[in-house]
Amino acid sequence: MVTPLRTASPLFLTTRWSVVLAAQKETSADAAAALETLCRSYWYPLYAYVRRSGHEAHDAQDLTQEFFARLLAKDWLDAANRERGRFRSFLLVAMKRFLAKEWHRERAQKRGGGVALVPLDAGDAELRYAGEPALTAEDIFERRWAMTLLEQALERLGAEFAAVGKARDFALLKDCLTSSRGEIPYETLGAQLDLSAGAARVAVHRLRKRFREVFREIVQETVDGPEAIDEEMRHLAAVLGRGV
Repeated sequence: MVTPLRTASPLFLTTRWSVVLAAQKETSADAAAALETLCRSYWYPLYAYVRRSGHEAHDAQDLTQEFFARLLAKDWLDAANRERGRFRSFLLVAMKRFLAKEWHRERAQKRGGGVALVPLDAGDAELRYAGEPALTAEDIFERRWAMTLLEQALERLGAEFAAVGKARDFALLKDCLTSSRGEIPYETLGAQLDLSAGAARVAVHRLRKRFREVFREIVQETVDGPEAIDEEMRHLAAVLGRGV
């Protein structure tokens, strides 16, 4: 069978927004690891926001590094409360405050204050930024955030297939996630997968269903509580639906 069995995702247990919120009250290794994982995952939308706000590449790199250094030092985690239960919103508001106040304040300490910085791939960032559409800083942040979640879902789904020895199947099937149903060559796809056209159609259906489930899991990791998931899903769909 092409579709792999579902496997529990360890990231789902260690990077949930609720765990990050708990970091403001504790210093456990799990809380610190959760926060750093989220920083590594979501730095590019913020980098793109800083660049579109008018900062040159080198300054944007320094600003983004410093922002996360302070976040990891928990300077601003007191602002993360359950009434603001979206990691997306918290990060953007925190970055705006940082750009408006913290960076321009004369500081006695060296950048980062001795805190280990989150490694950023500056070269990759500029290559990606060069291809960004003409959007406002906030719109580019929102779009990059949504795209980042989609990329994470694709990566996680690919890992599920690889875990059961189906990496080749995933490589053949993944383009179907963005194809309209009338564009999918089920006969050809079935031949490549050693399946009938009907079985290939079922495989694509299962792949799409599982992708939606994985995407929802990832969205859940960035909001505080199940009641916020559907609202965040609608927001992300609207962002992606703009087609820019």
